[in-house]
Amino acid sequence: MGTKAPDPAKAQSTLKTRAAAASIATSLILAVVKLAAGFASGSLALLSEGAHNALDIGASALTFFAVREADKPADADHPFGHAKIEAVAALAETGFLAALAIGVAVSAIERIRNGGAPVDPNAFAIGAVVFSIAADALRWRALTRVARVTSSHALSADALHYSSDLISSVLVLLGLAATRAGYPHADALAAIGVAGFIAAAGYRLGRATIDALVDRAPEGLTDAIRALINNTKGVAGIEAIRLRPSGAKIVGEVIVSVSRTLPLERVAAIKADALARIVGRWPQVDVTITANPLALGDETILERVLLIATRHRLQVHHITIQDIEGRKSVALDLEVDGAMSLGEAHRLASELEEAIAEEIGEGVEVETHIEPAEPEASGQLAESDLAHRIEASLAATAAAQGSLRDIHNVRVRETSGGVIVLFHCRVDPATPVETVHDAVDSLERSVRAAFPEARRVVGHAEPASDGAR
Repeated sequence: MGTKAPDPAKAQSTLKTRAAAASIATSLILAVVKLAAGFASGSLALLSEGAHNALDIGASALTFFAVREADKPADADHPFGHAKIEAVAALAETGFLAALAIGVAVSAIERIRNGGAPVDPNAFAIGAVVFSIAADALRWRALTRVARVTSSHALSADALHYSSDLISSVLVLLGLAATRAGYPHADALAAIGVAGFIAAAGYRLGRATIDALVDRAPEGLTDAIRALINNTKGVAGIEAIRLRPSGAKIVGEVIVSVSRTLPLERVAAIKADALARIVGRWPQVDVTITANPLALGDETILERVLLIATRHRLQVHHITIQDIEGRKSVALDLEVDGAMSLGEAHRLASELEEAIAEEIGEGVEVETHIEPAEPEASGQLAESDLAHRIEASLAATAAAQGSLRDIHNVRVRETSGGVIVLFHCRVDPATPVETVHDAVDSLERSVRAAFPEARRVVGHAEPASDGAR
């Protein structure tokens, strides 16, 4: 039995969950150690760091919840998924940081103004700070790596948060060292520095989080995708590009214009090509491409008539277009089911004529010739004697004409409606198509005249090679 390939999305979700859980455990340990050391030494900076870590427990728990919820699949209430829950968690963490920064700064200023209990920079306090620096360095590095791999807003917020913790702990250590050296306000000043770093981290985090919540597109990506799509064959223009971040992905819509005369299969191929080019360059981009029909300035009247017939699901052929004294005239053959009533067929023809007149403009003359469509018929190969006589007649008539040569691939079939004759011939490749058509048509008529049972004769002309001329 084969081994099932691992699910990348599930692996990323597991990685984010483990990182968030590890961060909660680290915050709990550091909060206990710092608060104990802060109370033992009387250091405001150390107590502030301990309170900060205690707050981190709640923030990390919120992150843990957010990354679990964000990886849930899209549902009826959340058609674009749950990725923004991470951004909401990061915004809440920004609020926690702002509140803590203000509280620490106010306490430090009060201590400087009014004095306070003396600070004892003992070995326990210094050891607690050194331990905190090492733990925060390891945590910051691990969270940054996981956030980069998974594009997690919440883990990125946590990493930024703990980078400020790392610098704050260094300030606390410097404050304790300065206090030990005889500077009484060093600890309070260190606490103000801690508050400043907390506030700065909260500001950076808040800006990034708000950008995610208001669907700000990644800088430069819209212009880059526009340039790429403009160089995609078949795209006549770009109407809109809408992008927004959604967790690890960039989602949105690209609306392009294509010629309205293109068949649906070609339009689908253009959309698939454009999407493949986008994903090939930016794998994290998941967009829907919409193609709107556009009337191009170089459309011919023939293309417009064929487009209208296609829209009405009607078969037309032998379209002739003339300019008679400044007035356009369009004539065509309309194929309908032979069993259809004349009244119904005439209604279809009138609707087609009106649509063509509306498209081309007032004053156009439109005439339709209604004829029965060739029904699907079953048949069999004709008797060899009849097939040989028809092939010989084709060859003799072509030789007499002189322009058609090398009659080959002759097939004669008997059907319920009569005999069908198919053949190929070769012609000088420089011969105009009109001349070739007249020659082949003349050959077809000669066969029908010689063999009344031949209901249909179809000739296919091929360009002769140099050696066959």
